[in-house]
Amino acid sequence: MNAQNDVLPYYNIPEASETYTLGSVVSRMIDGLGFRYRWATEELRSEDLSFKPNQEARTTEQTIDHILGLSQVILNSVLNKPNGTPQPEMTFKEKREKTLKNLQEASKILRDSKDLSQNKMIFGKTEFPFWNVINGPISDALWHVGQVVSFRRSSGNPLPKGVNVLKGEKRG
Repeated sequence: MNAQNDVLPYYNIPEASETYTLGSVVSRMIDGLGFRYRWATEELRSEDLSFKPNQEARTTEQTIDHILGLSQVILNSVLNKPNGTPQPEMTFKEKREKTLKNLQEASKILRDSKDLSQNKMIFGKTEFPFWNVINGPISDALWHVGQVVSFRRSSGNPLPKGVNVLKGEKRG
């Protein structure tokens, strides 16, 4: 394991909550997203990051940029903070770490939440209820993580061996 792996969250999915609450269920959804993202982006090469299946598509790195933005919207919604602040320039390694830490922080906050009715997704003066976070940025991020997996396979770099998304663990 390299030094970055020692500090990045979601090597394995965290222990599940003992109770099913709205907060613990959404937290687990985000943990699943974090685990999938962690392994979808593990050991991506420059040729993987620049890959795109056709001229109209985003590159893998552009898709990763979009997932980073979605992770910030998720976290901001948990914190009731408005969206719209652009991300600073970052390396791929920094984007990956920021995305994983955004998801980890959002999940930790949500885990013990009993009522999400006060949490809003805020864009300017427009507010959306937390339901829209589930069908919006969380679902969209899952969709795009699947694209990253597909793109890396297409560029000749399959997922690392031993990743079990059902159990949320990495063997070996």
